[in-house]
Amino acid sequence: MPSAFDQSRYQVRLEWGAEGLARLAPADVVVLVDVLTETTVLTDAAARGEAVPAPASLAAAIAAAGEALVLAGSLRNASAVARAALAEQHRRGARTSIAIVPLGEQGRVTVEDQFGAGAVIDALAAIGIDHTSPESAAASEAFRGLRRALRHLLTASGSGQALLDAGRRDEVLAAAEIDAAHVVPVLRDGVFVAD
Repeated sequence: MPSAFDQSRYQVRLEWGAEGLARLAPADVVVLVDVLTETTVLTDAAARGEAVPAPASLAAAIAAAGEALVLAGSLRNASAVARAALAEQHRRGARTSIAIVPLGEQGRVTVEDQFGAGAVIDALAAIGIDHTSPESAAASEAFRGLRRALRHLLTASGSGQALLDAGRRDEVLAAAEIDAAHVVPVLRDGVFVAD
């Protein structure tokens, strides 16, 4: 039975983390977004043609995705993720539901994952997949409105500051690059591979 929080009436849905994904109506495509850690690493590995076992930190979200096609999205590959979702819709020959799942960090919402989710949603809208939930629309508008300040906002965020303190500034700056990668890590048999 549908609930007020499952966003089933919308094609593009957004909820935070594995718990949030479990609240959503089942989706055909699930996009996991973790801008400063996992999905950026997965995108870079996919660009090099490497297959990467699904990180343990994504296990709960992957389990909550059920039978959905699972993609790893970030600022770096937002448009590529949107094209992969559209290709899945064409392959299926039917309207395809898409759950965008910013993962956050240690149980907290993160600004970088909000922007990454918004970038993917904005890219989906640009190719005509724009029947979005209010949650999705808010993330997209946050990304669009603050796009020019992303480098600063990512380095100033709590997660960004922790990485800067660990000497990983270049990683944070690379994660802020919009559409720098044209590959999409796709989960197949527990391994992320390039699509």
